[in-house]
Amino acid sequence: MNKERIATPEFIETEDQLDDFLSRPYPGTIDLCKRLRGDVIILGVAGKMGPSLAVQIKRGCEAVKINKRIIGVARFSVPEIKSYLVKSGVETINCDLLDRNSVDNLPDVENVIFMAGMKFGSSNNPSLTWAMNSYVPALVATKFKSSRIVALSTGNVYPLVSIHSKGSKETDTPGPIGEYAQSCLGRERVFEYFSEKFSIPTCIIRLNYAVELRYGVIYDIGIKVYRGEPINLENGYVNVVWQGWANSVIFQCLDVCSVPVKILNLTGPEIISVRKVAEEFGKIFQKKPLFEGREAETAYLSDASICFDLFGLPDIKIDTIIKWISHWIEKGGRSLNKPTHFEERKGRY
Repeated sequence: MNKERIATPEFIETEDQLDDFLSRPYPGTIDLCKRLRGDVIILGVAGKMGPSLAVQIKRGCEAVKINKRIIGVARFSVPEIKSYLVKSGVETINCDLLDRNSVDNLPDVENVIFMAGMKFGSSNNPSLTWAMNSYVPALVATKFKSSRIVALSTGNVYPLVSIHSKGSKETDTPGPIGEYAQSCLGRERVFEYFSEKFSIPTCIIRLNYAVELRYGVIYDIGIKVYRGEPINLENGYVNVVWQGWANSVIFQCLDVCSVPVKILNLTGPEIISVRKVAEEFGKIFQKKPLFEGREAETAYLSDASICFDLFGLPDIKIDTIIKWISHWIEKGGRSLNKPTHFEERKGRY
């Protein structure tokens, strides 16, 4: 359980410090490393969250002196990510997950975390989007039918809901808008099918907006304020969650996999106003935010109460995230240059 807190720095000054903090194992991570049988393989490890997740698990094992293989699988089109993982003690395998033979040749591993998928550019290449998000899960589930699987999905499988609600619950009927969200629901349905067919213990995580200093909704708002660019307010309310904590929960979900699959919302506890976040950045930067449009009465929001009951509350709050990101932007910290397009309401990514 993530009940204890990791010491929080006043500011984060370098990428090495940021990577160290994001990959620092939480108590819940360490506890599961002690108890978990078998090794761990992370499919699609080279995305925004995967590297820090893999290293957090590896450091958790090292903390309790357990020799467990942590394997990261991806195409590794950015060589620096592979180098970082190898340096941190994570094994790496280059693999195109769309290739059945390559997937079948992956080592048999008891614990699978599935993070592969396609979002940005999906509107321009819908066939690849569906292949990545709905076909690859079939290859993975068939290959790892004797494992347990945690599969990352998205809160976008829900419809837009009232900003006066607490957000969508796991029991709510999905209502995906656009082909990206539809294909992600396809991912879920494929894992559900194979979970029942092969009795694969599975947990599907519907994640809403993990954030750190180099990317995410809060960074997107902050950099627009800093540059004097207008912020669209139509999708005026969001959920976010600190990436380090989210990664710990993702790993711990290996402990709650079940047949039939367990669905779990993963996000922060607050419904956050885009306008208010921009105004906070404005105070720090001493710049007046520019807005366009007006807040709609609906947004993509999720209720993560079940997650909090299982794993406690996130340790890094929104005010700390804003403070860290504003400092990062002012000092010229690097961006991943991957805008979230959180403003999008019609599913076009």
